[in-house]
Order: sequence, then C-alpha cells, then structure tokens
Amino acid sequence: MIDQSIKRCLGQMMHGVQVVGAAHGGVVRAYTSHWVSQVSFEEPVVMASVSPKHDTYPLMTASGRFTVSVLGGDQVEIGQYFSYPGRKFRHVIDDYLELLPGSGLPVVTNALAWLRCETFQVVPVVDHELHLARVVEVGPGRLREPPLLYSSRLGWRIAGDKAREPGVSIRDRLLERLGEAPDDDD
Repeated sequence: MIDQSIKRCLGQMMHGVQVVGAAHGGVVRAYTSHWVSQVSFEEPVVMASVSPKHDTYPLMTASGRFTVSVLGGDQVEIGQYFSYPGRKFRHVIDDYLELLPGSGLPVVTNALAWLRCETFQVVPVVDHELHLARVVEVGPGRLREPPLLYSSRLGWRIAGDKAREPGVSIRDRLLERLGEAPDDDD
C-alpha cells in the first residue's frame, strides 16, 4: 500500500484519458486508462500500462495488438463506463464502441483520435505490465477539441486554457537570459 503523503503527491499528476481496447477469439474488451504515453520521437511508439488482472489483458497478450481511443472533454461518461469491470459491458458497449474494418479491434465512437497498435515488447512492473507498441494506423477525429484529463486527486477535468500568454515567447526569453549569463569557462 502506498503511503498517504506519497499518494497525495502522485495524485497531483494530470493525465490524458484513453480507452484501451482489444479483441481476440470473438471477445471484445476495453478499459479506461490514463497510463498511456508516447515514448519515442523517432518512431510512433506508445506504452500502455495494463494489469494482468484486467479482462482486457489476455486479449492484448494473445493478439499482440490493441487500440487507444483518446477521449474528449465531453466523453467523461464513456471514460467512467470503461472503468467498470468487463462483465457489465454487455449492457451498453455497442453504444460506445465500433469495430475497425479488417482488424475487428474496438475504438470509441467519436473519439478525438484513435491509434491501432502492435506490441513488440512487454515489461513487467510490480502489479502491471507495460506494453510497448508501434502505432500502425490512426484515425484522426475531433483533433481541435480539448481532451479529457484525470488526476486521482482532482478527478475528471477538461484541458483548455493556454498556459502561455499570446505573443510572448518563453523560449526566446530563456535564450536571452542564457545569453546574458556568464560563460561556464570564466
């Protein structure tokens, strides 16, 4: 169990919310995650963290592939729904997911974007596994709309406000300060 002060500090981290989906042998499952990240600039590689206890896990490992649907700020209901156990899926899953032609993998209908991924390495980490995967297909959806965010401390949020003042270049200001700093050789 994580110490409460550590848990509160970790809870301040804000993450984008995605639905990770997989299909194998006619079974389709998906789960809400805020632990999916791009991990490379050179190639389109992502990392998805999944618990071996989750019902999507055996489908991801057996098929070696999965999808990531990036949720919009207006899709908190979908994010909440896929945080429940898969046994409840039979009730409204068809309202939220569609299957990609050819692969049969599930993606969230009307997501900001979706990624089809093929796993090339799995790394066990304590109680989860990190699935490193190449993005082999994308579906850009509502890319101009703000994404859904989550933090265990602050809950569901919508990204939106810019952190920089329009017309002001923080980078230029930092470079100017560096130019005024004494040379390291002095």
